[in-house]
Amino acid sequence: MAECKSLRNVRHRNLVKIITSCSSIDYQVPQAEGEIEIQNLTLLQRISIAIDVASATDYLHHYYQEPILHCDVKPSNVLLDSDMTAHVGDFGLARFRPEVSNATQSSSVGVKGTIGYPAPEYGPGSEVSTNGEVYSYGILLLEMVTRKKPTDLMFDGDLNLHNYAKTALPDRVMGHCYPILVNDDEDLAATNHWQRQATMHSRTESLISMIRVGVACSVESPKDRMTITDVVNELQSDRNILLS
Repeated sequence: MAECKSLRNVRHRNLVKIITSCSSIDYQVPQAEGEIEIQNLTLLQRISIAIDVASATDYLHHYYQEPILHCDVKPSNVLLDSDMTAHVGDFGLARFRPEVSNATQSSSVGVKGTIGYPAPEYGPGSEVSTNGEVYSYGILLLEMVTRKKPTDLMFDGDLNLHNYAKTALPDRVMGHCYPILVNDDEDLAATNHWQRQATMHSRTESLISMIRVGVACSVESPKDRMTITDVVNELQSDRNILLS
């Protein structure tokens, strides 16, 4: 209840507003209606969603009065409204950063997210961290552009989503990503050849940049990962190129 009281004060356009909390052993999760198929999202929509999630994470880590770790960043915890604005929700595993080093904290802190998304350093028992959360974000971003889940059966042994995406850079992007993101758009049909080529080139470059960001966020070493603030800046630059 103390956590909920503090979380109720969180205000950000890309976070689901928390009103109160309840505890029950008898509840049902309502079925969502009108769910948007991820394969129908354009590259611009995807990069905008990625920016929204990164902005929410940046706010929780650096700008809220008590730095918060969401601890379960994954696609199913990102909700889209009618304007396609993304909102991060489900704070069931969230922790205030000062609590992480508190030895008297509850054992539930040991639950660090959904299989495939937690950082590798969490396995040996490391504490949750902003670097670990960046890793989860990186996996989410790579999933958005490759359409591969981190738990896909193709990932076995040393092959994982991070390595799969890394091998695509820079010349094999189209073989690893969704071609429709670059060249299947009604707008292209209304332009001349040179305009189409320029548009496809800018989309390809943006797609490469998104993969690079996802790979940089999901490297194994926590200290070598990209910061979430830099992620926001990089993706915003990519979106501006697409919009121009």
